Amino acid sequence: MDTLSYKTISANKATSDKQWVLVDAEGQTLGRLASKVAILLRGKHKPNFTPHVDCGDNVIVINSEKINLSGNKWNDKSYIRHTGYPGGQRSLTATELFAKDPARLVEKSVKGMLPKNKLGAALFRNLDVVVGAEHKHEAQQPKTINLNEVN
Repeated sequence: MDTLSYKTISANKATSDKQWVLVDAEGQTLGRLASKVAILLRGKHKPNFTPHVDCGDNVIVINSEKINLSGNKWNDKSYIRHTGYPGGQRSLTATELFAKDPARLVEKSVKGMLPKNKLGAALFRNLDVVVGAEHKHEAQQPKTINLNEVN
């Protein structure tokens, strides 16, 4: 006889309810925006969250060129990479990275808040950061979301 009347339901790729969400970055602080976008990508805001499954939403971030950084972060924050050769360490300040591509600033911030494994790489593919208000996902009819209401 089965004495367990409540069974834990674990979401999988077939049962996860993925939606398209539109986020406006205008006037938002970079870190706070990135943490909330990471929660949306991961699916932690949903009641059927499962840690090892991609059950989050597809997120489109528009107006990435209108992002804010507090304090002296525009000059002090540095993004370091390495070419793989001896003495090949390269760095950019936030201002230099923003001048090259404002969308990369948001992408790097969100990617740092996702898991560092295959699942994190798959979740990052669900993010699309756009400079300006126009995006190529009109056919998906994304739902506009106010980040101030996301936990």
